Amino acid sequence: MKTRITEMLGIQHPIVQGGMHYVGFAEMAAAVSNAGGLGIITALTQRTPADLANEIARCRDMTSKPIGVNLTFLPALSQPDYPGYVKAIIEGGVKVVETAGNNPVQVLPILKDNGIKVVHKCTAVRHALKAQNIGCDAVSVDGFECGGHPGEDDVPNFILLPRAMDELDIPFIASGGMADGRSLVAAMALGAEGMNMGTRFIATKEAPVHENVKQALVAASELDTRLVMRSLRNTERVLKNAGVEKLLAKEKALGAALKFEDIIEEVAGIYPKVMKDGDMDAGAWSCGMVAGLIYDIPTCKELIDRIMAEAEEIISKRLARTLVN
Repeated sequence: MKTRITEMLGIQHPIVQGGMHYVGFAEMAAAVSNAGGLGIITALTQRTPADLANEIARCRDMTSKPIGVNLTFLPALSQPDYPGYVKAIIEGGVKVVETAGNNPVQVLPILKDNGIKVVHKCTAVRHALKAQNIGCDAVSVDGFECGGHPGEDDVPNFILLPRAMDELDIPFIASGGMADGRSLVAAMALGAEGMNMGTRFIATKEAPVHENVKQALVAASELDTRLVMRSLRNTERVLKNAGVEKLLAKEKALGAALKFEDIIEEVAGIYPKVMKDGDMDAGAWSCGMVAGLIYDIPTCKELIDRIMAEAEEIISKRLARTLVN
């Protein structure tokens, strides 16, 4: 397929790997890029800019294809060294940055001056329009189905994507609920120029996470995610487990009086315990409703090839048969 996104990002297939905490390592990004998509390294999983520079170099040893880096801007007591991370991205020769969280306007000039394409993740059309207005090259539009932070509007992709198409001039990628060829064709029918997959890529052979995580995704249904931190207006979609149930019980008991400190045990420092150690009851970790569409653990190449073959069959055969001459 040839879309504005494949041309802009220099990739073969309109499939982008989401930037995921403790998943977006060099192995993951290289596997996706080698399969024709865009693999993404997660910057803030790396403790320092020097660590990110090393991770980019490690990925470069594994692939000659384009790669991206996710840079998430979040409020924090101890601010990450964002200028240092940006410097590592530029010096590493990365040409695509996926920004997320707060407005990325402070880093746009230096990224653009270095020929880097910026794709900003948005959960609302108004946010996508703001990203377009400040100069982002594209946006990733995240529907309510997505794992991680779906925003507070609760608009699913069947509405959000066509609304984005109605309003935007820059190309956009569909994110949330994306798993297969059907997802890709549907997203493109609704106006997207490609799709972003996070949760689905965790259940691949190359994903550098504990086998327990992959098996949990295969076993999960579309009913097995939960929304946490709603009362804090920091909603996150996560896979249910004992730690999450404990968190939800605290939210219910404390109601409007809930503070982040009350649930820190269930949300802070969870990712290494889950992704590295395989402790599936540790607490809250991001997972999309798309878990209900995950049935196996293929290689990234097998997954992407299957998606593209299915998309071609749907467009050229199944949909074509519905047309009456």
